[in-house]
Amino acid sequence: MIERTHPKLSVGAQCQLLSILRSSLYFTPQGETALNLDLMLLIDKQFLETPFYGV
Repeated sequence: MIERTHPKLSVGAQCQLLSILRSSLYFTPQGETALNLDLMLLIDKQFLETPFYGV
């Protein structure tokens, strides 16, 4: 949606028109680490075996 080489509108002006922060344009999300994925898998397995533990 943002044209970085727009002849008349700067990137900041385009972001303002779209009501987004300019910093979000440059943000690239990072994926989950292998350790975090392993921990989430263990938590999911435990929950499926014993869903009443958290009550």
